[in-house]
Amino acid sequence: MSNVTIVYYSSTGTNYALAQAVAAGASAAGAEVRVRLVNETAPDAAIDSNPAWRAFVDARKGDPRATPGDLDWADAIVFGTPTRFGNMAAQLKAFVDTLGGLWFQGKLSNKVYAAFTAAMNAHGGQESTLLSMFNMIYHFGGYIVTPGYTDPSTFASGGNPYGVSVTTGQANNGPTDADLAHAQYLGRRVAEVAAKIRS
Repeated sequence: MSNVTIVYYSSTGTNYALAQAVAAGASAAGAEVRVRLVNETAPDAAIDSNPAWRAFVDARKGDPRATPGDLDWADAIVFGTPTRFGNMAAQLKAFVDTLGGLWFQGKLSNKVYAAFTAAMNAHGGQESTLLSMFNMIYHFGGYIVTPGYTDPSTFASGGNPYGVSVTTGQANNGPTDADLAHAQYLGRRVAEVAAKIRS
């Protein structure tokens, strides 16, 4: 058994749905799972400019928020974020920037890491976002676990071997069933690899 923490940011719910699917996959593999949303840092004026954003913020206000302790507890950590110009969202980066103490103590090393993301366009920077998140994991001394082409769900959801990625389109329809299946597979794979490393 392994402990898996999913740390994510979502503005309108797509990455929330992916986080839940990753959690379901990890739980099915026997892991104990924590799903943690990072704090919203955008001003109210920006949030209020998009009714879906405001609705999501209001609906999730009672959800547990990520802390460094959630990463210390975990054997595996999965980060999730919308794509912002080929990088992670500022809200997730603000949380990552609080992890210096854990990193300095070596408490982020020798853990399994993975990632998921979403963007409006098919070529809107999903792969770049995933790869940029892996940069911090090199500094942590972690083990990056990707879906690769190890399961048909990768192909069914668009073929991204680096992690789960979703194209929402302008209507922001969120993840498809194939996307959610890919996310569940990632959660299962992460939990299984983490259990092997832990033993």
